Amino acid sequence: MISIFKSIGLYAYPKNVHIELFLIRYGGNYVSNWTFFILLRTRIGRLGIALLAVPAIQLITAAFIPAHANESNFSGADNTLILTSSALVLLMTPGLAFFYGGFTQAKNVLNTMAMSFVMMGIATLVWTAVGFSLAFSDGGAINSFVGNPSTYAFFENLPNNWEGLQIPGMSFALFQGMFAIITPALISGALVERVSFRFWCLFTPIWILFVYAPLAHMVWGGGLLGKDLDFAGGTVVHISSGVSALVLAGLIGSRGNWPKGIKPPHDITQILLGTGLLWFGWFGFNGGSQLSVGGAELPFTTTHVSAAAGLVAWALIETSRDGKATAVGMATGAVAGLVGITPAAGFVSPASGMLIGAITSFLCYVSVKIKIKLSFDDSLDTFAVHGVGGTAGAILTGFFAKQELIASHPAGLVLAEQGRLGLVLGQFQAVLVAYGMAAFGTFIIALLLKSLGCNLTVDKRKEEAGLDISEHGEEAYVERIGSPNAL
Repeated sequence: MISIFKSIGLYAYPKNVHIELFLIRYGGNYVSNWTFFILLRTRIGRLGIALLAVPAIQLITAAFIPAHANESNFSGADNTLILTSSALVLLMTPGLAFFYGGFTQAKNVLNTMAMSFVMMGIATLVWTAVGFSLAFSDGGAINSFVGNPSTYAFFENLPNNWEGLQIPGMSFALFQGMFAIITPALISGALVERVSFRFWCLFTPIWILFVYAPLAHMVWGGGLLGKDLDFAGGTVVHISSGVSALVLAGLIGSRGNWPKGIKPPHDITQILLGTGLLWFGWFGFNGGSQLSVGGAELPFTTTHVSAAAGLVAWALIETSRDGKATAVGMATGAVAGLVGITPAAGFVSPASGMLIGAITSFLCYVSVKIKIKLSFDDSLDTFAVHGVGGTAGAILTGFFAKQELIASHPAGLVLAEQGRLGLVLGQFQAVLVAYGMAAFGTFIIALLLKSLGCNLTVDKRKEEAGLDISEHGEEAYVERIGSPNAL
């Protein structure tokens, strides 16, 4: 063995008798243990080890450093924010299901929750296939209104880094997809306890393609409303869903027992649970819309304080009128505050966020009372909270937006050249466009489906029995009095 080492020039320890004897004594069993040590003491050995070490270090590095790290404009922190925010926004849809489900009668709670939950499937597939491409690609000659459906179809051809950001294109597409899930789910609140589930599952994908995606493109994708200050979806999400809910509620008509036979919410604890999940998820909704870690603390903070102000404002109004604050009212006020701050979250100070939350809550409260006086069956006050709240938030954003916070936004130039009034008028114009698109698109889609033989509502017998049984063949509470499945 020693001769072998000597022959290849790696044996360099004629004076080290102990090593030599060790190798001789133990033969090949321990040669490998000492070969490395011997190699370190020779030039050729050190060179060989170095050559072996380089690929080893590369392998280790690759295991711990993301592939995008080689791209100078990629930020792992920003990507983490977007992916985490995507998960938070997704959580809002089950939260909305709990929120809406708590308001309904026990015989309709599963159907109500399913109308939100099913969007996690339908909207995701539509958005992945062509929705994102319609919203965020260049539409060429019609780019003012909509993008090209094939550019990013099925999330193909997405850039490694989304333009102007330090995040992968797929992360951006995924994040935006969560908005496409909850937006149509919001509409369902105006229709519960009477709408056909089949109609709902046919209406929503068409609505996403022809109302939501074009409006998102107009505001966020380089389209007609690019000067609109809509940080996280006051116009795109809340106005579009609220107005569409109003139109659909008018088309399908009232519940058979409206208004005298309507019962109180069957589970207020469920409403509070849903509110908590919505509040929690809204940090991703608004905070993630910063699209970078830098500066995200502002929308996180304004979101929270606005929700708090909305909650307290609604409680104070109820106390002044009725002598007591209701849990349902506080939950509704918190949601109103969250809706109001959505278009403004990254453009205003925390103090302005508190004002926006309080003002929006008051306006939503008044809208709910007007709805009741008009005997209009918007079941869960979707337009009163989201339509009115989104409108109030969009207009108030024009009043409270800070110049330094919108300097890089196209609206910053409007403020500099036309002043505060010009900015507010621009917000108002965007609101009108959103109202028109949502109302017209919803009306046409609903009439089209009706003309094709799709019933908008269930018949009175099924409505009376409850939509859990008639539409799904199951119930949340089989023990309830009157349940056909009661034991």
